[in-house]
Amino acid sequence: MEAEYDGGGGGGGGDLESSLLSGDSQLDEHRASRIRRMASNTTSQLAIIGSKLCPIESLDYELIENDFLKQDWRSREPVHIVQYVILKWTLCFLVGALSGAVGFFNNLAVENIAGVKFVITSNMMLASKYGWAFAVFAGSNFVLLMFASAITIFISPAAAGSGIPEVKAYLNGVDAPQIFSLKTLCVKVVGSIAAVSSSLHVGKAGPLVHTSSCIASILGQGGSRKYNLTWRWLRYFKNDRDRRDLVTCGAGAGIAAAFRAPVGGVLFALECVSSWWRSALLWRAFFTTAVVAVVLRALIDICRSGKCGLFGKGGLIMFDVTSADVSYHLVDLPPVIVLGVIGGMLGSFYNFVLDKVLKVYNFIHKKGHGYKFFLAASVSIFTSCCLFGLPWLASCKPCPAGLSEACPSIGRSGNFKKFQCAPDHYNDLASLFFNTNDDTIRNLYSAGTDNVFQKSSVLLFFVTSYFLGIISYGLAVPSGLFVPVILCGATFGRLVGMLMGSHSTLNHGLFAVLGSASLLAGSMRMTVSVCVIMLELTNNLLLLPLVMLVLLISKTVADAFNSDVYDLIVKLKGLPYLESHAEPYMRHLTVGDVVSGPLQIFNGIEKVSNIFHVLKSTGHHGFPVIDEPPLSDTPVLFGLILRSHLLVLLKKKQFVCTRRVAGSEASIQLSADDFAKRGSGKHEFIEGIELTAEEMNMYVDLHPFTNTSPYTVVETMSLAKALILFREVGLRHLLVIPKSSSRAPVVGILTRHDFMPEHILGLHPFLCRSSWKKLWFRKLNSSDLSLFKK
Repeated sequence: MEAEYDGGGGGGGGDLESSLLSGDSQLDEHRASRIRRMASNTTSQLAIIGSKLCPIESLDYELIENDFLKQDWRSREPVHIVQYVILKWTLCFLVGALSGAVGFFNNLAVENIAGVKFVITSNMMLASKYGWAFAVFAGSNFVLLMFASAITIFISPAAAGSGIPEVKAYLNGVDAPQIFSLKTLCVKVVGSIAAVSSSLHVGKAGPLVHTSSCIASILGQGGSRKYNLTWRWLRYFKNDRDRRDLVTCGAGAGIAAAFRAPVGGVLFALECVSSWWRSALLWRAFFTTAVVAVVLRALIDICRSGKCGLFGKGGLIMFDVTSADVSYHLVDLPPVIVLGVIGGMLGSFYNFVLDKVLKVYNFIHKKGHGYKFFLAASVSIFTSCCLFGLPWLASCKPCPAGLSEACPSIGRSGNFKKFQCAPDHYNDLASLFFNTNDDTIRNLYSAGTDNVFQKSSVLLFFVTSYFLGIISYGLAVPSGLFVPVILCGATFGRLVGMLMGSHSTLNHGLFAVLGSASLLAGSMRMTVSVCVIMLELTNNLLLLPLVMLVLLISKTVADAFNSDVYDLIVKLKGLPYLESHAEPYMRHLTVGDVVSGPLQIFNGIEKVSNIFHVLKSTGHHGFPVIDEPPLSDTPVLFGLILRSHLLVLLKKKQFVCTRRVAGSEASIQLSADDFAKRGSGKHEFIEGIELTAEEMNMYVDLHPFTNTSPYTVVETMSLAKALILFREVGLRHLLVIPKSSSRAPVVGILTRHDFMPEHILGLHPFLCRSSWKKLWFRKLNSSDLSLFKK
């Protein structure tokens, strides 16, 4: 495992406890220094990616300023800058176009695969072959889900789940293996289609976000030597900063493709997944989602000619079914407020139960592939039994007169499913259960259908879909949470509307829309983006005031109970995510209290054998470079050099025979391409470098390749202040320097793992007994990964 930590000292827990609790600010320097040398941060360096435990590293968002790269930038001509700008916008265009095409293909495939299944089953029901109908329905669901599980488990475990937590962590600076690989992209697309078509209560919005982010990451790899894509201008994107921006655009494109909501996609990227934002990125993200909207419109126009099979005219991407004229009055506000309050409570309870279920699933997944298949098979069979069996509990209703659509609708989507009923009758519960999620949402959003569904049917469907959505997520298949939450919320909203009766002037379809917004805010805690997505989804701006009100109320209520669902999943997976705020206890600690060791330091001119030994014996990714006499009067910090750069120097054998400053001759045989960052999850290893005994005794001048301006903080800075600096700048390493000039020039190095609560708690366990525990420890469950680490 490649450990991510680098660090120097750590303060003694007992001394700190006495100083904080009794007011004594003096620490035993000798004891603190000894603990610094002995301590080592081994926490939060493993995380669950998909359904597999993997080592975690950090991304290099900081600009490296060394003499070699400065010279490379000075050598660039204006045409290179123009190429760089054109490349950024071209890649955004490609991300948008490909994301729109994949989103359309997903919808087309799901509607046709699931449509054929429902048509065959309905025809058997029409012939009174109920046993065979169930066998075909359950069997096709089982085969589709087993196929999705198989390709996920054996080809790309990182494709399991929504993918949004991984994207969110990546944009926070976490580099996890295989999350954006080509295998993950393919499995995510195919697996998502199969899982959604299997009537599992999962969505395709989350996987589309991950898919679009994969497309963006692959396009931003900066070329490939394997496929001879090594044009000079492609190297401009071989850094984590530009890839981060492109993945952010990809995340927004995913939502735009899922809901045909370009503005909502931009706001989703800003509000939900992005940790850094600036105006230039806003422009590119908006351009990307606009391309998605244009591509979707062009492809949907093709469907209008009837070439898309059961997908029809492609209108199911957008639920444009609410009433054109929305009027509401003061009397409608109390029901909307109640909707927001209950939605917030239901959303937080949804997160709570889902968190418990995912922990059980993680324990089962640890036991092996067979248990993963068994779990998926059990959920598939149970879901099929519910979807096929529960409609038999509902009574048949006669078709209303004067309808614009067919009643009953046999073998296709619609509000009036015949199921087992006599001619000219329909089963309202079958119209909800025996349908794709998109069709069911459309049925619930439909205006002028206040008398179509019975209260008992809507209540039963709400309870069932609420818990089916919880147990369906977490299987070893690509699956999203957006659509199941929208579906549950729509059912909940329509139920509230039915209970309000004449006490509100809003129709039940509008209550369903508000219910979806309420449950989304209660579960995912997004407000602005959900507001715009719901308005774009329903094509109804008149709902804006009511949607805003219900979102604000729901989020406020839910925040009183727990975190949003994606934060809970990030914590459960063990991803070292840095929050945008510092916890209160961090203000009472200094950076010197948490840095860990042992600290590895290189001289400005270092022996090859020393570098080779340190790289082979440690997993550190950043090393302070110190100049000592005769290069300087006293030991002084020259800068920080990265592990990846040291590996390049050893691989290219840029050595000198004597201990001297090599100057410009050291970089004659090197180019900036040699130091370009490889793709996400791809790293060079010291084991692939072979050196002779003679080369081991030679030296390397590190000065031209050392970052001479690393970010540094004094050891007395509060941990809260250091966290804000670390996160806002997007650092991987933060050097801690001593307050006194008489000591060594570097105390230690802070990485993101040093800010993790489990690390701080391990150093200072007395914090659990303090009043700060009530403020933060309840959010931490350090045993989440224990099931995997045993």
